[in-house]
Amino acid sequence: MSGALLEVRDLTVCYDGNAAVRDVSFCLQRGEALGIVGESGSGKSSIAGAILDFLGQNARISGQILFQDRDLLGLSRTERRRILGRQIGSVFQDPFTALNPALRIGEQIAEPIVQHLRLPQAAAMRRAVELLHQMGIHRADDVARTFPHQLSGGMKQRALIAAALACGPPLLILDEPTTALDVTVEAQILRLLTRLRRQFGISLLFISHNLGVVRRLCDSVAVMYASQFVELGRAHNVLERPAHPYSKGLLASRPQLRAESRGYRLPAIQGQMPTAAHPDEGCVFQPRCPFAEPACANPQTLQQVSRHLARCWKADALGDWPRQAVEAIDQGPFRAGDALVNVTRLRKTFTTRRGLAAWQVWPRPRYRPVRFNAVDDVSLSISPGEVLGLVGESGCGKSTLGRLALRLLERTGGGDGPPA
Repeated sequence: MSGALLEVRDLTVCYDGNAAVRDVSFCLQRGEALGIVGESGSGKSSIAGAILDFLGQNARISGQILFQDRDLLGLSRTERRRILGRQIGSVFQDPFTALNPALRIGEQIAEPIVQHLRLPQAAAMRRAVELLHQMGIHRADDVARTFPHQLSGGMKQRALIAAALACGPPLLILDEPTTALDVTVEAQILRLLTRLRRQFGISLLFISHNLGVVRRLCDSVAVMYASQFVELGRAHNVLERPAHPYSKGLLASRPQLRAESRGYRLPAIQGQMPTAAHPDEGCVFQPRCPFAEPACANPQTLQQVSRHLARCWKADALGDWPRQAVEAIDQGPFRAGDALVNVTRLRKTFTTRRGLAAWQVWPRPRYRPVRFNAVDDVSLSISPGEVLGLVGESGCGKSTLGRLALRLLERTGGGDGPPA
């Protein structure tokens, strides 16, 4: 007996003969949070799908998935469903599609309580309201009676977490749970998850491509590339002192907010990730690695480097690359020129109607026009070669401003000429 809450040994997942996950092993202790990061298509979600039994019929799984020392892959479908619904919760990326639009929020949270804990419907609904309150939702009674389309994205995601925690599972698997949310709502969800870990001792398997989120939430980090773990260790060791060339390049490609970094191109890893149809026998990163040597064609294993594991035989000799070389390899100072885009006091006003729906014939529909500004008094200019970033909460007008710049929407006022 290992004593770990979840232990994955030599997990391999193949789709029609192509490996999406190869020889992945890790342990997750009780109360621990493990983050899995990597590019899209690296195999992160296939690990979650293998644990949760969500993969398609063309998936072939080998290895072991030990949950509380029981191999999930050796159980029948019925036995596995009992464990997954009761003791392993899951939250996925898009709350807009994960919730059933035809059922009220309270009913969706109460459903696993009735199914697995065998509580009466009325007691399950009371438990659902209590869970919504624990998620930091005010007026939980009212929210439980709403449909998903009546809630914001952050409220939907909180409802999903409430449903995942309905039966009190010790393990929560989260697959990109904050990607579809704006940064302020994302911060709220991360604070919520941190509080749940501290309050209930829940273990988290957190899958993401956002290194900042993983750094904030997770104790350990696994870096995944082309179906394999290339680095594994404590979060501060991996993210502060990466050893594998891919991890180094991944961290170096993050945008910097420092003023001195402006005017230089963002460094990127050259080439493309290999497809699962043609896996290399040696190092999977070899075709994109600037340090590749003939010895890299030999099979690589995770080995101890400093304080964590890396799948690179020469990791100790790489030093701080590419951090020291970024400016020298890929610099391109910005030279200001004539502005390509000039926007002066741009304004866009939408008009909507508030009242009875148009298809209601009794009583007779009455409308009152309501005007609101989506973009109000915005001025900016963009020069050749310059990149301007627009950030803000959902609904603040970013996309509307972009559509106005592309003339997909007609402006109400401002711009370079008279209003349309």
